[in-house]
Amino acid sequence: MELGQGSSKNGAMQVEQVLFMNGGEGDNSYANNSAPSREATLKTKPLLHESLFDLYCNGFPDCIRFTDMGCSSGPNAFLPTLQVIEALDTICSRLKHKPPILHAFLNDLPGNDFNTVSKSLPSFYERLKTERGHDDFGSCFIAAAPGSFHGRLFPPCFLNLVYSSFCLHWLSRVPRELVSECGIPLLNKRDVCVAKTCSPSSVHKAYLDQFEIDFTSFLKFRSEELKTEGRMVLNFIGNDKYHTGVFELMGMVLNDMVYEGLIEVSKLESFHFPMYNPCVEEVRQVIEREGSFNIHQLETSHISWSVGYENNNKGLELNAHARAKNVADNIRAVSESLLANHFGSAIMDDLFHRFTIKISAHLEMGLGAYTVLFIYLIKK
Repeated sequence: MELGQGSSKNGAMQVEQVLFMNGGEGDNSYANNSAPSREATLKTKPLLHESLFDLYCNGFPDCIRFTDMGCSSGPNAFLPTLQVIEALDTICSRLKHKPPILHAFLNDLPGNDFNTVSKSLPSFYERLKTERGHDDFGSCFIAAAPGSFHGRLFPPCFLNLVYSSFCLHWLSRVPRELVSECGIPLLNKRDVCVAKTCSPSSVHKAYLDQFEIDFTSFLKFRSEELKTEGRMVLNFIGNDKYHTGVFELMGMVLNDMVYEGLIEVSKLESFHFPMYNPCVEEVRQVIEREGSFNIHQLETSHISWSVGYENNNKGLELNAHARAKNVADNIRAVSESLLANHFGSAIMDDLFHRFTIKISAHLEMGLGAYTVLFIYLIKK
């Protein structure tokens, strides 16, 4: 079955089955190629701290239940949990209170590399012991919660805080308007996502409609799982209409490979990334229409595609190819599962080599940044 075909239920199931970040700790793993997500998490820290201060001071709970939705694997998997612990320690030290017990749930799709996450738990607890003075497991319990955040995951009125970083631009399915049930491309032929310069308005509407369905469901389910006045802190990739999306460049590379006879036309025309990058107003309208949350903060910032390479080479002359390779490796870590499932794994090395060259040309023009939405919501 092609990605996005079939009924709404089957289309969603297909994405759940084939979308996952590259596991393990190898060269192409998400663990070693996730700097933009890490940067977004670091930029979200002040909002997270503010939400925890508001939450804790509103009743001084003995236990806080927190979930990180879309945790993936590698070092980033525990970073939000560590930030929550640090914030609670700081807040409680200032108030001269004993920190509450933290029950953290790490959520991602079932295909996520939870084995690597589990193997990293002992070292994480050891880090808490040495750096934060947590001598036993009594102050922090961590559990995995596999499943799609587009559906219900927790009991009613169970959570205090929901967090998600760099995930909500992923849709539950490819918009049904793009490909028929028998796999015939209907719209956006040869464009793998919403392209700013050439996608017709009908394609933009199809993606926007699917985003509105998914984000509305996300808000509804989280409102049921959160306690009254529970907090939600989110960041995900948005759209400011000025920055070309990195996946648009991927579409150009795939088209080049079609022209050279390396990929069948029908294969490209039936492939679409299940993602949409909304603008601020599109997000605001969904939140206000769904009605379960008050918007405390909704703003944007930019993160360089090559932030990891730049941070590791501060003060040094940047190598254009190495910088582009860093970006391509990051995208490979998050998209290879989808691409290999549809086009086959045999072309992946060639595809990402070409992708590196395309990115390098883009970066040389002074371009290449993600627009990231940062959101703080309070349940009514």
